[in-house]
Amino acid sequence: MFPIHRPRRLRQSTQLRRMVRETVVTTSDLIYPLFAVPGEGIAQEVKSMPGVYQLSVDKIVAEAKEVYDLGIPSIILFGIPDNKDVEATGAWHDCGIVQKAATAVKEAVPELVIIADTCLCEYTSHGHCGYLEVGDLSGRVLNDPTLELLKKTAVSQAKAGADIIAPSGMMDGFVQAIRTGLDEAGFQDTPILSYAAKYASAYYGPFRDAAESPPQFGDRSTYQMDPANSQEALKEVELDIAEGADMLMIKPALAYMDIIWRVKEATNLPVAAYNVSGEYSMVKAAALNGWIDEQKVVMETLTGFKRSGADLILTYHAKDAARWLQE
Repeated sequence: MFPIHRPRRLRQSTQLRRMVRETVVTTSDLIYPLFAVPGEGIAQEVKSMPGVYQLSVDKIVAEAKEVYDLGIPSIILFGIPDNKDVEATGAWHDCGIVQKAATAVKEAVPELVIIADTCLCEYTSHGHCGYLEVGDLSGRVLNDPTLELLKKTAVSQAKAGADIIAPSGMMDGFVQAIRTGLDEAGFQDTPILSYAAKYASAYYGPFRDAAESPPQFGDRSTYQMDPANSQEALKEVELDIAEGADMLMIKPALAYMDIIWRVKEATNLPVAAYNVSGEYSMVKAAALNGWIDEQKVVMETLTGFKRSGADLILTYHAKDAARWLQE
């Protein structure tokens, strides 16, 4: 009578497989990134990210309505300003592009959760995430002075209507600085989704096109994490929790599912995974060439993120995934 144990018994039909499925992706898991630009009536496709657009505020509002109607609970806003300078003025100014977009979306779709990416690289003339020494061409950001810029940016975003602040610059102490700034400004209830473990990754290439934020010199290795390190990720997470983070993000996701798993095992906070631009563009390119089944690959990948421990997934596939989940 060998074998007695036959796991295939529970795989015999679609309905039976659904009944015993361990990991399920839902629209509630998804967060959709959007790129806001000045102007009106603008929808400029990002060449390296088919299906992703730079959008003016009016188009952002229309997109936000569509996202909400699909059952996706949240968007994250990135901004491309008219002008860039060493003070990253466009990041923290009350009339900054993310601030305008956040206010417009909150008025049009009040129940949609707005996350504001709180970083400076899109707004600095040199493309790095904070202040540099005068004449420095290495890209080594001055940590503590940059914290003051991040505080101002977070407060201005919260005032504009952002529901969640998501600092992504990987500055030491940035969660505590932002928490202090928000609390002092009366935003004690505004949560922080920290990019707790953000790696210096080659997977970000297409995002640099979308956000127009490549460094003009050097790279970001002095502040983003070495892709070879995992213990360091747990150290970063521990520090961010101690400083007041409410949620934690791992970025990128695909090559870092072990980090997602380790962070989820080490903490009881919600964990988000950022399915970044390079991961998206590789799938899109292969699908457009007919080499893969896009729907199956995307859903398998998102399921992998959930299985590894992610509670939330930031992904450019969010709208497509939401439609597929309705089928």
